[in-house]
Amino acid sequence: MGQLTSKLNGLAPGEVRDGNLQLPPTIVVSDTDSSASEQQGSRMELRRSSVYSTLDLVPQLEHYASTLSNRQSRSRPSLEVLRSSFGSELDIEVPNTDSGVRSAPDGGKEESPAKGKGPVRFGWVTGVMVRCMLNIWGVILFLRLSWITSQAGILLTWLIVLMSVMVTSVTALSISAIATNGRVTSGGAYFMISRSLGPEIGGPIGVVFSFANALACALNTVGFAEVVRDIMQEFGVVMVDSINDVRIVGVITVTVLLLVSLAGMEWESKAQIFFFVVILVSFANYLVGTFLPTTQEQQAQGIFGYHSDILISNLMPDWRRPEDNFFQMFAIFFPSAIGILSGANISGDLKDPATAIPKGTLMAIFWTTLSYIIIPVTVGACVLRDASGNMSDILPGNITDGCVGLGCNLGWNFTKCIQSQSCEYGLAINTKVLSQVSGLSHLITAGVFAASLSSALGFLVSAPKVFQCLCRDEIYPYIGFFAKGYGKNEEPLRAYVLCYLIAVAFILIAELNTIAALISNFFLCSYSLINFSCFYASITNSPGWRPSFHYYSKWTALFGAVVSVVLMIMFTWWAALTTFGIIFLLFGYVNYKKPQVNWGSSVQAGTYNMALSYSVSLSGVEDHVKNFRPQCLVLTGPPNQRPALVDFVGSFTKQISLMICGDIIMEYDKQTRPQDATDLLVKWMNRRKVRSFYTPFTADSLRVGARHLLQASGLGKLKPNTLVLGFKANWRDSSPESIEDYINTIYDTFDANYCLCILRMMDGLDVSDQLDFEVNQGFEPDESGENNEQQSPGRESAEDISDGGDSDQNKTVFQNDQGKKTIDVYWIADDGGLTLLVPYLLTRRKRWHRSKIRVFIVGDEQNMEEGRNEMIALLKRFRLDFNNVTVMTDSERHPNAKNLGRFVDSVAPFRLHDEQQEGVSVQELRQSAPWKISDKEFEAFKLKSERKVRLNEIIRRNSQHAALVLVSLPVPHRDCTSALYMAWLDTLTCGLHCPAVLIRGNQQNVLTFYCQ
Repeated sequence: MGQLTSKLNGLAPGEVRDGNLQLPPTIVVSDTDSSASEQQGSRMELRRSSVYSTLDLVPQLEHYASTLSNRQSRSRPSLEVLRSSFGSELDIEVPNTDSGVRSAPDGGKEESPAKGKGPVRFGWVTGVMVRCMLNIWGVILFLRLSWITSQAGILLTWLIVLMSVMVTSVTALSISAIATNGRVTSGGAYFMISRSLGPEIGGPIGVVFSFANALACALNTVGFAEVVRDIMQEFGVVMVDSINDVRIVGVITVTVLLLVSLAGMEWESKAQIFFFVVILVSFANYLVGTFLPTTQEQQAQGIFGYHSDILISNLMPDWRRPEDNFFQMFAIFFPSAIGILSGANISGDLKDPATAIPKGTLMAIFWTTLSYIIIPVTVGACVLRDASGNMSDILPGNITDGCVGLGCNLGWNFTKCIQSQSCEYGLAINTKVLSQVSGLSHLITAGVFAASLSSALGFLVSAPKVFQCLCRDEIYPYIGFFAKGYGKNEEPLRAYVLCYLIAVAFILIAELNTIAALISNFFLCSYSLINFSCFYASITNSPGWRPSFHYYSKWTALFGAVVSVVLMIMFTWWAALTTFGIIFLLFGYVNYKKPQVNWGSSVQAGTYNMALSYSVSLSGVEDHVKNFRPQCLVLTGPPNQRPALVDFVGSFTKQISLMICGDIIMEYDKQTRPQDATDLLVKWMNRRKVRSFYTPFTADSLRVGARHLLQASGLGKLKPNTLVLGFKANWRDSSPESIEDYINTIYDTFDANYCLCILRMMDGLDVSDQLDFEVNQGFEPDESGENNEQQSPGRESAEDISDGGDSDQNKTVFQNDQGKKTIDVYWIADDGGLTLLVPYLLTRRKRWHRSKIRVFIVGDEQNMEEGRNEMIALLKRFRLDFNNVTVMTDSERHPNAKNLGRFVDSVAPFRLHDEQQEGVSVQELRQSAPWKISDKEFEAFKLKSERKVRLNEIIRRNSQHAALVLVSLPVPHRDCTSALYMAWLDTLTCGLHCPAVLIRGNQQNVLTFYCQ
């Protein structure tokens, strides 16, 4: 724990005087970890404060280490601490969460030292360059490059090499940019892609890339086993048969490689260095051999040393089979370029990945490209395409009559084998030309062994490292078992065994030509996504995209991505389609499950850019009635306390329009509100699959908070136009101030030119009692002082917000299939069409699509049929399939006396009864109780009150079995008291057994039958 000390010779805190010099004091942080103190002595660090305050620290690395996984960090003082009074600075402890030894599996050499030898870390030469060169120098270098040269010619072979290098170089530049944009831990290509493009793309690539590395290990092992089998057959040694010998040697070889890998990265690195030296020696042996004088036996095999005639003849292509072409040769050569990710795949074992990956990868590409350029021109200048190997084909003297081919000019007659196409030697036939040209042929064989084994070992190490990182991210189920690491280097031993079993399985197949095409496509897919990651991160202009490697371009990255996809299709179209299919299946799973990870990917930055750009562009577009959408501000309070209100609005706004859940927090609740309440409520809505924003707002009252939300909610055109409230069911028991607050909120809504919806449920909206929540006083105020006293613990705990009702998410009626029930619309007043639009939007949902909409309108008995036909015609012109229209001809009849009496009784507590009180003026009574209804007002609104009671009778008679009832909301008069208006709303919707919605548009059209 950090301890603040600032006592220097009695000086005031914050001052150290030396003449005119004033230095800020230091904050001394001691670390008492025993292992660290044994290693370094007393680990005391000086944490210097800034000139502003003894608590305000200067910038330092430890404050930013929290972004690294598995690493604790020292925290800087909070704003609350910094704002503390000056005199209390000395009494405040500086928070420090550092626990001493900050060890992490993926940490570099800067991590706190522990007792004993630390984990093995590699530099850019041994860790990246050597590994990449070994994987690029595969068996193609020794066994296929000479044959490709004979088919395509030197010039086209160079073009093939340069095109491959172009793709790999662009990819290497993209890798370098991504690797230097922050710290890269283990995981290689998967880590880079997933952190750039998110888990939806990174997860599938992690699976495919790990599998591709395991298959590449099997392929290279089979290549080694085939060479061993051929050597054994030369000596007449056969264990079983040709195919089974490959299987036996392959399984033994991959088992030995597994043991080397299990021995640790240090032993694996030593083995790779050995293979690297062997390949360098064999390559030097070949170059020396090209300058040595050729023997007669070599000449019979078409080897003559450097000759300009041979060089010229081998410059141009000579396709021997109909199916041979440039792209066929390109497809055969390109797998040799897939090794550029070998260094990045072990990024967790590098001392400084940000430096090692760019430098090592680019240097490996340079040196291997040089070798692939040298071999075609040297072998093409020394060896003929066709030769018999027959010593008797030497020409006697200078007789060349009937001789065909360049060999005639060199003293050899290979005409017979050329014409009969039976030549057994030469560039076009013999794949072992390099060993025949070299000084010592056995060194070339050793080079083939080293190239195949090093590649197999590299892939065997890469696959588990990548797969371990994927498992630790927990994107896919049932693979967490393989995430465990062992030892100082966190070696993925379980993943090693899994990779070994996959490799053995495909080695036993022994016929891997089909799988080889898939491997190339898997790697090309990875290259494409790496390049696209770099391009996408660049175009999003995210402030977090700051790679220290500057030698890249977003356009070259895009070019590399497109070329990689094109090459996938051109090489093997069915393998490309298979790769795309696997990627899309894995992508679909991750996209459906939506893992809870946040890596700050460029997709998030791109989404922000698009949202910002579209929002700004919408601001310049004028509103049109055809594009009207009910964009709702829903005063839910904490959304999980009123799930029915959330579900109702979500039913007609999801994927259609804007929904904002507004939570007005009273001032007395602010201090006890959990800090993470907002995040937990948003998670609750996400689990409920509600597409809505959540906006908390602190205010003194419901009206003040709602007024500010009405004015400030939204952005540009993405601004609410409809306020949705829950019905105040406890209005009779509430304080007069709370009723006034509620009704004034409705007044403010209309003053702001908003539409309005009020939802009433027969059992109420608030489920806080079921969840043991405290009621939000801004939404359900109560006049009882006891309840106010019970509010002291706070509205709810963070655990309640997060988990309350999580088992069943408090299922509401709006989540049920409504079947063939009806939605009854009482379109009493023309509000612009919102009363019709909302039920129409509801019927577009799966749960409501079988429900029939019935429209009830007011009319007279004489013109009932005419009014009905006119309404049906209007609905048809609106293109609304509402054919059931009922004309209410009895709405002006006098209501039932019992129902009217119930209404009079409901408002009785809110009446002044001023005419019964002699000697007291109405004004005096008003001053003492301004919310009450005078006898004159009650009598003035008597007819309106009777109409509300009568309309309720009609609604209850017609809609007892409806799924939902929507009634036009009466617009409140300015001289109508809040209690009377509240009684009207209650009367209109009472006695129903289904949800009821009081709805009113803002008197502007939201429906049109015009097309412009």
